[in-house]
Amino acid sequence: MLIPTIHGLIERRILVNYVADPQIVEKILPSPFRPKLYNNKAIVGICLIRLKNIKPKGMPDFLGISSENGAHRIAVEWEDADGETREGVYIPRRDTNLRANACVGGRIFPGKHHYADFNIRESNGYYHLDFISSDNTTIEIDAQLSEAFSTESIFQSLENVSAFFASGSMGYSPNGSSFDGLKLETYNWEVKPLEVVHVKSSFFDDNRVFPEGSIKFDNALLMENIEHEWKSLKSISCIKL
Repeated sequence: MLIPTIHGLIERRILVNYVADPQIVEKILPSPFRPKLYNNKAIVGICLIRLKNIKPKGMPDFLGISSENGAHRIAVEWEDADGETREGVYIPRRDTNLRANACVGGRIFPGKHHYADFNIRESNGYYHLDFISSDNTTIEIDAQLSEAFSTESIFQSLENVSAFFASGSMGYSPNGSSFDGLKLETYNWEVKPLEVVHVKSSFFDDNRVFPEGSIKFDNALLMENIEHEWKSLKSISCIKL
């Protein structure tokens, strides 16, 4: 499904990142996707993003819409029709506080969206976000802006983790017999480290999906006031589910 280029502002984006056993992640990935590894680990997580003034490119900002959104993501690679290796993220689910997104997602706009109630508190570099969706999927995070990147992260440095996610700008979501694609193009790219005090995810904490010991929280990042565009990508046909 192709849509016009969408323009707006990422007012706030928090990336909550985990490392996971690649063999476990392979089981939940449909073909043609496979885990994109870093130091022999799969990278999964959640993007918690506040979008502002979202509208077709060229329209005035006052016609745009704003929303809070959550996307469960898995860093992936795959081969395109020409046999070239591509990289991006597979997004098994999306959540939003905008009912319009929940209604049109997967039909007019790429990717099915679940409606969710978001609770957000932000003050002086402190961030609390939680949501509960229409099917009781939940996420909670409390984090504080930090001057230093975590020394316990698999990525070793802020530059490493920034480069990893900057290269994964293409995202695909399931929609029936195909995967809808969107590419994020930012006018600038800057991440800041967050120190996480508390994090909980009903998806990543589910031992039926991720057996005990197969997944571990790794790091969190913050992006603010990023002007950007979303561009449609050609859908990918499902090979198998």
